[in-house]
Amino acid sequence: MTEPAFVLYDLAAADPDVRFSPHCWKTRMAIAHKGLLGLTEFRPWRFTEKEEIAFSGSKSVPVLVQGERVVADSWKIALYLEKAYPEAPSLFGGAEAVALCTLINDWVDLSLMEPIGRVVISDLHARIADKDKAYFRTTRERWLGNSFEALAADREGSLRSLRKVLAPLRKLLRGQPYLSGQAPGYADYCVFGLFMWARSSSPIELLGTDDSMVAWRDRLLDAYNGFARRAPVAI
Repeated sequence: MTEPAFVLYDLAAADPDVRFSPHCWKTRMAIAHKGLLGLTEFRPWRFTEKEEIAFSGSKSVPVLVQGERVVADSWKIALYLEKAYPEAPSLFGGAEAVALCTLINDWVDLSLMEPIGRVVISDLHARIADKDKAYFRTTRERWLGNSFEALAADREGSLRSLRKVLAPLRKLLRGQPYLSGQAPGYADYCVFGLFMWARSSSPIELLGTDDSMVAWRDRLLDAYNGFARRAPVAI
C-alpha cells in the first residue's frame, strides 16, 4: 500500500469515523481546496491522547505531518499549504488578503465559537469517547460558564443570540455566494468549520429556513464532490 503524502491528526468522537473539530474542519476544507484529499490520511485522535501528538509540540489538533515536516494549528497549516502549493487554487485570493482573513479567523474563534458552543455542547458531550468526558466537561463548562444541563435547558435563548451574531455574515451573503466572493476560500472554511462542528454533533438546526446562510452552507457541503456532506455524523 502506498504511504499517504500527508497525515492529519483529526479529532474523533466515540465513533472514530465521526470527526467534529471546527479547527480540523478548517484544515480538511483547506486540504480539499488544494486538491490534496487523495493524498491525505485523516488519523483519529481524542482529547486524552496527548502523548500521540507530543512530537508536534502541540497538545491539540489539527497536526499535519508531511514526511519530516510537522505543522500544528489550523491557521499555520493553511499558511503552509498556501506557500507549499502555489500552483493550486489560492486559499486567500492573494497575499494582500491574508491579513483580512486573519481577522475573520480570529473573529470566528473569539466571537462565533462560544454562541454555537452554547447550543451544541451538551449533545457533543454525549457523543465523545467515554475516556474524554470528564476532561471535556471540566474544560468546556469552565469556558462557557455554565453546566451542560443548564445550557441545554436554555437552548432556544442561545439560538436567538447566535442568529444575531451571524447578522454581518448574513448581510454579506445576500450579495455574493461566498464570504470570499464568487468562489470559496479560507474565510468561508473558518466559519463553515463551526457549522460542521454542529452538524457532526447535534440534531439542532442553527439556521432558520429563510436564512440566506442556508444556501451558502449547502454549497460548501456539496463542494469537492460532497466531501463535507458525506462525512459521518454522530446523530
